[in-house]
Amino acid sequence: MTPAENPFLNKTYGTPYDTVPFDRIKFSDYEEAMFEGMRRDDADIERIVSNSDEPTFENTIIPKGDRTLTRVSNTFFNLTSAHTNDEMDALAQKMSPLLTEHSNKIMLNEALWQRVKAVHAHHRPLEPEEQTLLDNMYQSFVRHGALLSPEQKAEFTRLQMELSQATLQFQQNELKETNAFQLHLTDEHDLSGLPDSQVEAASLAAKEQGKEGWLFTLHAPSYGPFMTYADNAELRRQMYMAHMTICTHDNEQNNLPLIPRIVNLRRKLANILGYKTFADFILEKRCAESIEKVNTLLHDLLEAYLPTARKELAEVTALARETEGPDYVMQPWDFSYWSHKLRMQRYNIDSEMLRPYFELSRVKSGVFGLATRLYGIRFRHNEEIQVYHPDVEAWEVIDKDDSLLGILYTDFHPRASKQSGAWMTTYKEQWIDEDDGSDSRPHASIVMNFTKPTDSKPALLTLGEVETFLHEFGHALHALFSKVRFESLSCTNVYWDFVELPSQFMENYVIEPDFLRTFARHYETDEPLPQELIDRILLSKNFLCGYSCVRQVSLGLLDMAYYTLDEDFSGDVIAFEREAMKPCQLLPTVPATCMSVQFGHIMSGGYAAGYYSYKWAEVLDADAFSVFKEHGIFDLTTADRFRREVLSRGSTEPPMTLYKRFRGQEPTIDALLKRNGIK
Repeated sequence: MTPAENPFLNKTYGTPYDTVPFDRIKFSDYEEAMFEGMRRDDADIERIVSNSDEPTFENTIIPKGDRTLTRVSNTFFNLTSAHTNDEMDALAQKMSPLLTEHSNKIMLNEALWQRVKAVHAHHRPLEPEEQTLLDNMYQSFVRHGALLSPEQKAEFTRLQMELSQATLQFQQNELKETNAFQLHLTDEHDLSGLPDSQVEAASLAAKEQGKEGWLFTLHAPSYGPFMTYADNAELRRQMYMAHMTICTHDNEQNNLPLIPRIVNLRRKLANILGYKTFADFILEKRCAESIEKVNTLLHDLLEAYLPTARKELAEVTALARETEGPDYVMQPWDFSYWSHKLRMQRYNIDSEMLRPYFELSRVKSGVFGLATRLYGIRFRHNEEIQVYHPDVEAWEVIDKDDSLLGILYTDFHPRASKQSGAWMTTYKEQWIDEDDGSDSRPHASIVMNFTKPTDSKPALLTLGEVETFLHEFGHALHALFSKVRFESLSCTNVYWDFVELPSQFMENYVIEPDFLRTFARHYETDEPLPQELIDRILLSKNFLCGYSCVRQVSLGLLDMAYYTLDEDFSGDVIAFEREAMKPCQLLPTVPATCMSVQFGHIMSGGYAAGYYSYKWAEVLDADAFSVFKEHGIFDLTTADRFRREVLSRGSTEPPMTLYKRFRGQEPTIDALLKRNGIK
């Protein structure tokens, strides 16, 4: 096969804005391009280390290299999350350890390390961004084992490869187990309580599989509403047990054995590098800096919110006892159902009332319009840009000076080939070309699992789904606004406990009346969202905020429990989980259920020893939004400063330096407590 036949092997794709030519990619192209990309990387490294000139910043730190491996890897692994199949999964299993080995070989290249070390010790005066790049590269070599003995380097590489395989297997198991379960109902009485939108969606799901009746799954748009509305408690229990026992069964998708393996591999890697625990290793490069600071944050939040959470649970239980009797004990599969009843009783508001006002195309207009109003950017749908699935749309993002800011892909609906949850990723990041000074703009993608359209209705979202849209869109803006020189410092390549600030900041708008009025209109009548409903949204905004915070803290405590271990973990995963989350326990524990086996964030994702970052960033986002509240939620001066000092700077400077430049001071927890009505 000639390079021209494999799109990854050409210098450019020959597509609009050099976007990925999904329509021209054959499955065989991935493996060929990965091996060729590794070969080209090796050649680039050889040119650097064989240079007889004295090591300099220019000839060692920033020489222009081949991007083949980055391009093919970005595309392939993005698709293994968004649109995979058995062939893709098998290839991922084959290539992941080889790619890990390739990366390790570069980071453990002694000749390259000596040149980097020489530049770090003796270099010309550098600009701040150049200094950051050099410091990051030096630290990256150290954190990848450059100072280890030959024997330690060999062991480090072996452990990294094993970890790569284990985390990939964890992710694939979770998707397969989620897809494997279906609740097939044929008796109409079992649908009692479910809104028409859910009944219609379940009917469509059954028809798509050639079945009579209704199909409910563990995917969020099906599972969440079923647990909230279904009157049949036994069916809710079945759904809950199916969800909370995935990857615990005696089959090939059992993740229980993988958890000790993943946790121990990470600890051993940290130990080889001289760290007591994996958390010590991770937090060295985080805003939080230490285990002590993370634990202080989690325990301060628990102390502040636990009394409210207990009060909320008591109120929900009291309502349930009016029907179930005075001795009723709230069960996990009943909490969403009865808390929804209480919310209706207290505020007369729920997701189904609001759905008709959140038709997806209008929500897109509203979210895009918010970015236009704040930052002057525009979104133009381009059907000539290839996409990887018919559900996906591609958008040109135009800056206020009419230049191209970047490309945004949107992928909204669940399918069997897609992981659950929601995320933002990039197919290409931003950098300045060292040869001609041109600005290579990013290609970002937001991937979600929102309610699908049915035969009779368009996609109508819940308020929670609108919030998720805003969250991932905030990540996308962080990527799209990037304006830095070096790719490794661009887009969302920032400290993990800072990366959620731009996303969670955007969530604040979901209950702002002035934002809702810009797009929330009834999909049939075109009537705007009534002020009465807006008032109810505002009144109910902190409903169960204590319970929600305690749940997040419980996940943070579980994460820290695994990754602060300083010896081998060989115990019972379920028992360990129960003990770690015990300080936050509000509902009865249910035998055989397990969160860890599906906790992809900390097992197969990037949040190991970092799940606390959602709450850390929540402190930041509440503090940041308080500035907008003070000056106006659409204030252009404040928005421009936020874009300039936070969103566009990547990791060119320490995160808190960027934040203080925007805010004028370090954040405090006060704004969050005030927003949640705790203080």
